[in-house]
Amino acid sequence: MIIGVPKEIKNNENRVALTPASVQELVLRGHEVYIENNAGIGSGISNEEYIAVGAGILDTPKEVFDIADIIVKVKEPLECEYELFKEGQVLYTYLHLAPNPSLTKALLDKKIMGIAYETVEAADGSLPLLTPMSEVAGRMSTQVGATLLQKYNKGRGMLLGGVPGVAPAKVVILGGGVVGTNAAKIAIGMGANVTIFDVNSKRLAYLDDIFGGRVNTCYSNSLSLAEALKNTDLFIGAVLVPGAKAPNLVTEEMVKGMKEGSVIVDVAIDQGGSVETIDRVTTHDNPYYVSHGVVHYSVANMPGAVPRTSTFALNGATLKHLINIVEKGPVEACKNDPLLLKGLNTYKGYVTYKAVADDLKSELNLEYKDPQELL
Repeated sequence: MIIGVPKEIKNNENRVALTPASVQELVLRGHEVYIENNAGIGSGISNEEYIAVGAGILDTPKEVFDIADIIVKVKEPLECEYELFKEGQVLYTYLHLAPNPSLTKALLDKKIMGIAYETVEAADGSLPLLTPMSEVAGRMSTQVGATLLQKYNKGRGMLLGGVPGVAPAKVVILGGGVVGTNAAKIAIGMGANVTIFDVNSKRLAYLDDIFGGRVNTCYSNSLSLAEALKNTDLFIGAVLVPGAKAPNLVTEEMVKGMKEGSVIVDVAIDQGGSVETIDRVTTHDNPYYVSHGVVHYSVANMPGAVPRTSTFALNGATLKHLINIVEKGPVEACKNDPLLLKGLNTYKGYVTYKAVADDLKSELNLEYKDPQELL
């Protein structure tokens, strides 16, 4: 099979879909891999490193899309890439389709077999291809929040961990999954006062146990969250509903009740965001804005700021499934692997992931098809 890796073009997105080690594994198995010129530079990987393990280098993204049976990316294609799609091609990447009707329509029009990293799901409900980037984004969210609390970033002028004699900042994390857990690890390590909200009492008990009582845990409801936000210095949105739009759980009224100079970092922005006052996706070039006196950070590709770490972490998770796809063929791989079947979002012009179809039904009049009926 011919595998193509275009250069990522989202703002300040320096990750790359395959490392040289991954390329070598694929080439040794008899597959061809083509990398767009300098696609790995942002992650510290040169063209020469790819060539040394058997990859071909192509000058333009069009050449990559034209030659490849399967396109492997990190982030969802942008509008300027839609015209490059080849009918029936396989696309293996983060897709985040629920808040993105234009991309969904483009995939359906070209009958792209879209396999989304973020919905590949194990039997225990874990998301193995999302987990490494959730770990990165969770840890980054606290670092970013600590920076934005500094006065020159419009924050309250607080040190997250305080100093002897001065109380630390109060951090509220909404969602106790992978993002929330990793955000809490860093916040605790920096000395902050941390509270985690979640709707799953078993998860809260688990968090209380692993953190040894160093975090406050609270069952999430609108009243308790609103009260907590009044005294919060840093709020981290870590809500996830696999494949679906994130629910708006933090209302404008809650934000209005927050202290001036407090900070919101919404990691859920990839799936539409969980904060009502986040009305735009920001970029690493211009990452935050102020609304109702509160600093809002809503960058959709946070791990792109630490591309070396992120690229290698992501490849550790995605390569196994990519090998399955190219060795067995995408149809057989999805038929025989329940994890990959969950990852199948579009196929033969249909949406094959129900949460995406439900969220976009009113905008695109979509018909959901069970992927097992199409394979």
